[in-house]
Amino acid sequence: MTDTPTDPRAALRRRLLEARQAWAGTAAAEEAQTALTARLRTALDQVEPLVLGVFWPMKGEFNPCPLAHWAQETLRCSLALPHARKTPTTMEFILWNGETPQTYDEWGIPCPQGKVVVPDVVIVPCLGFNTAGYRLGYGGGYYDRYLAQHPEICTLGAAWDEGLLPPESFTPEAHDQALMAVFTPSHTWSE
Repeated sequence: MTDTPTDPRAALRRRLLEARQAWAGTAAAEEAQTALTARLRTALDQVEPLVLGVFWPMKGEFNPCPLAHWAQETLRCSLALPHARKTPTTMEFILWNGETPQTYDEWGIPCPQGKVVVPDVVIVPCLGFNTAGYRLGYGGGYYDRYLAQHPEICTLGAAWDEGLLPPESFTPEAHDQALMAVFTPSHTWSE
């Protein structure tokens, strides 16, 4: 599940990351953030999470923190952030109070300390995705392994419109887990 230098997914990831990071500081990115937040609010209103798993944004990703704070206040749900370990390669969600975490996981990503929980709804970051709900992440397979262990979780992908991949550039592999839906600022792709 980890990229090798000759892996076509590695080149696709680099291209998507470079484009996303260049776009992230633009006015269009701010508008997209607002639109995607609104679309995900509507979805969360419908699924009514008890424990909402989100992610700490990095590398030009959608920032789910305002959405999480809204859900915490409006839907009265608990929040959780992922904690990833390099060895063994595992991920779990830790209960989160909504404040900026003061600790980091083994990849240097902010995460809370505390109780391990299994969210009933998870917002999943997508670097790229296809119309069938398969995502392209950063190549570590953390989400795929976690979701395979917890098939009961409602999975909502968060992606930018530019992350939609043409069928010829991305073929899901056996370990890839399809999301229930992928939300972009302008569209919802669901199974």
